[in-house]
Amino acid sequence: MTQLSAVIIAQDEEENIAAALESARFCDEVLLVDSGSRDRTRYIAAAAGARVLSNEPWPGFVAQRNFAMSAARHDWVLALDADERVTPALRAEIEELRVGSPEYPGYRIPRVAVYLGREIRATDWYPDPQLRLFDRRRGRWQGALVHESVVVDGSVGRLRGELVHQPYRDVSAHLRKIDAYTTLWARQSLEAGRRAGILELVGSPAWAFARNYLLRGGLRLGTAGFAISSLNAYYTFVKLLKLRVLQNGAA
Repeated sequence: MTQLSAVIIAQDEEENIAAALESARFCDEVLLVDSGSRDRTRYIAAAAGARVLSNEPWPGFVAQRNFAMSAARHDWVLALDADERVTPALRAEIEELRVGSPEYPGYRIPRVAVYLGREIRATDWYPDPQLRLFDRRRGRWQGALVHESVVVDGSVGRLRGELVHQPYRDVSAHLRKIDAYTTLWARQSLEAGRRAGILELVGSPAWAFARNYLLRGGLRLGTAGFAISSLNAYYTFVKLLKLRVLQNGAA
């Protein structure tokens, strides 16, 4: 049977971590790598039976994820975030996969977000396939400041069971995340030589709203669909504005 380590990186996630760990208990090991939490994250994880390591100061997403992957006891890794949950259907599918020898070195898992009290099965947020189950001997996290991902050597399989993602506690948390991620995106894009013009600053947010709300079904989701579409447009505007500010030499 293929041995499997569930690996989670976290910081100040005491509200989420217990449910994430519980959903991963079927794995042979559950490892939490903490980045300097000031709350009870580490203690909750230890009490739940997880192996807890600290790696600080924060080295960045890619470095932290690769540190955690390397620290796992088993070569097959299920990478989770503290705000994600393994559904029973996904667990059953992974368990079946582990009985034999996995056909692929990595597997993409569809992810469904829960936002404003409902599952989001429309907009750019769905199905959001994530390569999270993989053989670390043939895969590694790559990326820059934001939007890191796993790259494996070989073809990738697809699973049907879902991860449930609870990305934001409320709208205020969503806005804080937008502010943080747009800053990282702008810095990363400037370093890569990207530039933002006025026409893009006007047109891209409008297209983001239309794509999410009209073309990709946000209209069917009521308030949640309108909020996601609007905030996606806002995210697009803010990241491009920050890039334009940086390219013009301002802080």
